[in-house]
Amino acid sequence: MRVAMMTIETLLKQPEGKTLEFKRDLSSPKKMMKTLVAFANTAGGRVIIGVDDKTRSPVGVIHPLDEEERLCNLIADAISPRLVPNVEMVTVENQTLLVVEVFLSGTRPHWVKGEGPETGVYVRLGSTNRQADRELIAELRRSVEGVAFDELPMSDLTVADLDLAALKSLFRGKHDLDEKKMLTLRLLTKDQGRLVPTRGAVLICGKERAMHFPDAWVQCGRFIGRDKSRIFDHIDLNDHLPQAVDGILLFLKKHAMRGADFSEVRRQDVWSIPLAILREVVINALVHADYSQRGAPIRVGFFDDRIEVENPGILLPGMTIDDMRRGVSKIRNHVIARIFRELNLIEQWGSGIPRILREAEKLGLPDLKMEEIGMRVRVTVPLAEQINIQSALPEVADQVGTKSGPSRDQVEILRRCIEEQTIVNLMALWGRTNRTKFRDQVLKPLMDKGLIEMTIPDKPRSSKQRYRVTAFGKDVLRKADHNTKSG
Repeated sequence: MRVAMMTIETLLKQPEGKTLEFKRDLSSPKKMMKTLVAFANTAGGRVIIGVDDKTRSPVGVIHPLDEEERLCNLIADAISPRLVPNVEMVTVENQTLLVVEVFLSGTRPHWVKGEGPETGVYVRLGSTNRQADRELIAELRRSVEGVAFDELPMSDLTVADLDLAALKSLFRGKHDLDEKKMLTLRLLTKDQGRLVPTRGAVLICGKERAMHFPDAWVQCGRFIGRDKSRIFDHIDLNDHLPQAVDGILLFLKKHAMRGADFSEVRRQDVWSIPLAILREVVINALVHADYSQRGAPIRVGFFDDRIEVENPGILLPGMTIDDMRRGVSKIRNHVIARIFRELNLIEQWGSGIPRILREAEKLGLPDLKMEEIGMRVRVTVPLAEQINIQSALPEVADQVGTKSGPSRDQVEILRRCIEEQTIVNLMALWGRTNRTKFRDQVLKPLMDKGLIEMTIPDKPRSSKQRYRVTAFGKDVLRKADHNTKSG
C-alpha cells in the first residue's frame, strides 16, 4: 500500500488545491474526468473518494471493489491519450476510501474524449479546472518536447529586423555580438538554410516587436486606496525587455518618494518600498511570462498597502507555488533567461524567490503572496507602512503654484496637456525661448508633483518626446475648474 495512513490523515486536513480534490462518491463522473485530465496536464495530484466535501470526514465508499473497477473503466473510456493512474483502497476510521493518484504525464496534453482534443484539454488552477486555449495546448506539447516558445524561429524575418544597435549597447563591455555569439545565445537560428531571428530575439530587441507580439509590454498603475476603483497615475512601457526593468522601477520609485504629505524626495537609498525585492519580482515576471498569450500584458499595480506584479501564463507543468517558494526553477523562456543572465540581471537559477523571501523576513514584512489567478501568476509584495495618497488629494492644489491653488499658467498647461504636447508647442504658447529654463522652471515642478508626465520617460531628450496630463493632474484640474466656477 503506497499511501500511508498518516499521509491520508494529513491530506484530509488540507484544503483542496492544485494537487488535491475530495469527492463523496462517483455520482459526477464527468467532473471527475476533467479533474484527472487537469492533474495529468499540470502537476499531478490526488483525488480522494469517500470524503464529505464540507467536513472532510471519511464517509466511505460502498462496494469499494466494484467502484474501483467502475472508475478504471471510466478513465479508460473517457480520457485520451490513455491515462493509467494509481488507484488504491485505504481504510480510515473504519471507512474505506479510494485514492486516485495521477502523475504529471509525459504524453500530455490529455483531453476528455467527449469534448475532443481542441476543447477537452483542462489544466488545474488552484482548486478549479480550467479549459485550456489553443496557446496553452501548444505550450503543453512544447513542454513535453523540451522546446521553449522563445527558441522557435521567426521564419519570415531577417537579422535586419532586430535593433542591433540597442542589442550591442546592452552588451557593451560584455560580449562582441558577432554572428557566432548570437547563434550561441539563440538570438539567431538556422531555418531552411537561412539565418533568422528567434522569437526570443524579437521579444528582446525586435524593431517591430509590437506587431509580432502585441501584448509583450508592461502596464503600470498607481491606484488610490486598496482597490482599482480610482487610478492616480499610469504608464505603458514598450521598452526592450531588459530595459523594462529600470522603467518599471523608475515608476515605482516615483510614487515611493511621495508620502502622505507629498514631502520632498527622500535621501538616497531610503525608500518606503522594498526595492531589492521588487526588482527580483519584476525580473521574474519578465523572464517567466508566457508571451504566446494574447490580451495579457505584464501588469504592475501600486496600491496604498501593497504592490502586485503579475505576468501572463500559469506555472509550467510540474510546478506548484510551493515548488516556486522552495527555489525549484523551470525556465519557460530559454533565450530571454539566458540574455538576462548574461546581463547580470539574474544571479543564479532558482535563487531569486528564496532570496526575496529571506529579505522580506529580514525587513519584517508580512509574507509575500504568490498565486495563480485566471491564467496568470501574481506576486503580491506587502508594504511595511501604508502610503496613503487619498489623504493627500484634497491638499494637492494648495501645494502647486500659489497657496490657494495652481497658478493660472499651470492650470492652462494641464489643460493643454490633456492632448499630448511637445515642449516646443508649450513654449510657443507662453512666448518662451529658452528650452532648458522652461523645462526646469515650468515643466519639472509639475512632473515632480505627478501632474504631468513624459510619454518617453526613459529618453527625456528624445525628439519624439511629448508631455501629457496624468490621471492625478486631471483630478487637480477638475478641482481648479470647480473652484473657478464656484468663485
